[in-house]
Amino acid sequence: MSARAEQLVEHFFRHEAGRLHGALLRLVGVQHFQLAEDVAQEALVRAMRAWSMGGIPDNPSAWITRVAMNLARDALRHERMALSKQDGIAHHFELRLPDAAGSGGSEAEFRDDALRLMFVCCHPSLAPDAQVVLALKILCGFSNGEIARAFFSSEAAIEKQLTRTKQRIRESGAQFEIPPGPALAERLDGVLATLYLLFNEGYKASAGERLLREELCQEAIRLTALLTQHPAGRTPRAEALLALMLLTAARFPSRLAEDGALLRLDDQDRSKWNQALIARGLQHLAASATGPELSEYHLLAGIAALHCTATDYASTDWARILAHYDELLRRRPSPIVALNRAVVVAQLRGPRAGLAEIERLPQREKVESHYLLHAVVGELQLRLEDRRAAAASLRRALELAQVEPEAQFLGRLLERAEGPER
Repeated sequence: MSARAEQLVEHFFRHEAGRLHGALLRLVGVQHFQLAEDVAQEALVRAMRAWSMGGIPDNPSAWITRVAMNLARDALRHERMALSKQDGIAHHFELRLPDAAGSGGSEAEFRDDALRLMFVCCHPSLAPDAQVVLALKILCGFSNGEIARAFFSSEAAIEKQLTRTKQRIRESGAQFEIPPGPALAERLDGVLATLYLLFNEGYKASAGERLLREELCQEAIRLTALLTQHPAGRTPRAEALLALMLLTAARFPSRLAEDGALLRLDDQDRSKWNQALIARGLQHLAASATGPELSEYHLLAGIAALHCTATDYASTDWARILAHYDELLRRRPSPIVALNRAVVVAQLRGPRAGLAEIERLPQREKVESHYLLHAVVGELQLRLEDRRAAAASLRRALELAQVEPEAQFLGRLLERAEGPER
């Protein structure tokens, strides 16, 4: 029972941290950010202790929510606020506290709380990286260590950044609400960017033994779906982002071999692709086509859809994919986008043409320390039978690789480049 209780509490915190933090902030106010976080953590600790000894309640969510609300009420009383405010807050809590048999609040309330919390985390007074760090901590229940690894930083640095970020939120006078009018659009871009980065960290971990962290992708999909279900977030670019996530996640079952080895797109078993997710993704892509807006998410989702709807690798419409990358590069001239475009050029015109495109990469110095640049160059050189150059490029890629399955894949390519000619 103790092990099961611990697993359930861990699951709750991973999947409902945003809901619980949102419910607390709705009641205590954004100025009590740290209080909400501390109370949620203490409630989870108490749940683990109580459930290990007395068994798991019928409604664990309501149990933890009720404990958290009681803890928050007690903490506010101990802060010795002005008596007039104290009585009002205590009464407010007593009115809103769920009873022991209740659900812990309506599902609609919790959905709105999580949505409001997204917009708080993406307040325009915060730098983009600070928005992502705060969202990972508060919305997704990441530990400081996990955030530090994702950002190639130290736990101490992340702790310091979180403290500064929460202070800035307090000083900004941010409200726990979905902002109206122009302020909504301003924050919505930050919300979408944060969700996109969260999904990407799950799709391709920045370091560690696991390439794929599906729990992060699932959380990003859940939050993005939540956004599109609310009038404030039901925009074409939000629909396009959700389509991109669903179409990408549909290919997860074939991305790794049974032994954990990385499989390229041309080696994947397409019969394992999740057709239900593909259908959902295509529906959201169609919904994103309303109006004249064409965002980066539309283009990326379009590329994902072209891969998902090709019956096999040979029938992939590389010409249309290249057209999408051309437009994406025009809108966002980054070396990573240009590198991906070069891979498509190589598919259409051969490896030499792909290498020529890589030579012309914009801001190439920014990706010289990224394993992917050298991996792509090495593979194209290998296709040209330039084995010595390929080996040198692949050795450099292997030095820079941070994720174990990618390092293993590069090691196999390097063995081919250094092995005897066939």
